[in-house]
Amino acid sequence: MRSSRKRTRRRWVLIAAALLPLGLGACASENAGPPKLTWYINPDNGGQKTLAAKCAGQSNGAYTIDVQVLPNDADAQREQLVRRLAAADSSVDLMSLDPPFVAEFANAGYLKPITDAADVKQLTDGVLAGPMKTASWKNQLVATPFWANTQLLWYRKSVAKAAGIDPTASDFTWMKMIDAAEKQGTKIGVQGRRYEGYMVWINALIASGGGQIITNADQGAKATPTVASPAGDAAADVVGRLARSSASPADLSTAGEEEARSLFQGSGGGFMVNWPYVYGAAKEAQSKGALDQSVIDDIGWARYPRVMADKASAPPLGGIDLAIGNYTAHPTEALAAVKCITSLENNIQYMVESGNPAARGAAFDAPEVLKVFPMAPLIRDSINDAGPRPITPYYGDVSTSVQRTWHPATAVQSPTTPQSTDELMGEVLSGGRLL
Repeated sequence: MRSSRKRTRRRWVLIAAALLPLGLGACASENAGPPKLTWYINPDNGGQKTLAAKCAGQSNGAYTIDVQVLPNDADAQREQLVRRLAAADSSVDLMSLDPPFVAEFANAGYLKPITDAADVKQLTDGVLAGPMKTASWKNQLVATPFWANTQLLWYRKSVAKAAGIDPTASDFTWMKMIDAAEKQGTKIGVQGRRYEGYMVWINALIASGGGQIITNADQGAKATPTVASPAGDAAADVVGRLARSSASPADLSTAGEEEARSLFQGSGGGFMVNWPYVYGAAKEAQSKGALDQSVIDDIGWARYPRVMADKASAPPLGGIDLAIGNYTAHPTEALAAVKCITSLENNIQYMVESGNPAARGAAFDAPEVLKVFPMAPLIRDSINDAGPRPITPYYGDVSTSVQRTWHPATAVQSPTTPQSTDELMGEVLSGGRLL
């Protein structure tokens, strides 16, 4: 998913200088009316645009918000924003950031830190622990969790019953799940394509085993790769075992979230790890006659499986953080907009209307949320306990190193795969090898 060259800030500055004039889109010439904030968003179903209009309206004329939609792919979103911010583009007032990119942007000076104690309290009060781990850099709040996400274990109740297992049991592991799927002749849906979704799976396995992909991440290029560890070996055992078992999807090496969902909803579906959107998608398919109600009735959910029976899992962490561009000409108005957009009221509205889980814990108790997400308490607990992907300004190099050495899943084995990952990552971070 990354380019073949190492992406450093200096390289992007040079590219930006050639491709984008300094201050492109700046609002300095706008003298009439309230300041116009430009909010660069990831694509959704229109929920962010709705909140932009709502907050602008509630500002009593203090500002307006123009929404600009970024590309679908997370790396393409990053690239477009980096090009603008490297050129000190003042039109980037607000941006919806994938959490793994926050450290990189903050380290490059692209994000405006929020330093006032009262502002920090308002923006973080009640936010779940998982997303809060992604919002700071060097002890400063540089982004505000807007919505969060996690993966659950989805299972067919009939399959679990026939296998004599309880996926909701506190000691339910990946190996127990693979055994059950093999015995019942069913499949386990995962994300095994060489893309960020595969990194999400691997990171969650390593974190669930009590390990980390890198340590001393705040040291940037001097961080220490630590995939070669007991946790890394246990993760490799899970990936390799599943990939080489009869429970493996035929399309494992090219499977993403939607492929896993399709497999799970089919006649051979047994288990799946995936984001909460899959439940709403299944109900929508049923309402259109594309899925039988019996399938919906057969869907159960549980916390992300354990890697080790005696160690609680660390579910994946996703979502979006809302950040203020460091070159904005309207920092006061931008901060006011962030406070409005990420409020508890709007967390609830966005979760119900867009299907993306809230970052604030209290949102999951709202009756309207529970109606749409009957598993809301489990989602909240999973987000709170989630393990973020490495928080490092060199995240792209870290992720690509993992994806390359762990793909295809059928070739993964311990301890050689974790060792190969550390070797490649170390060479890349030190500048001795390009990706």
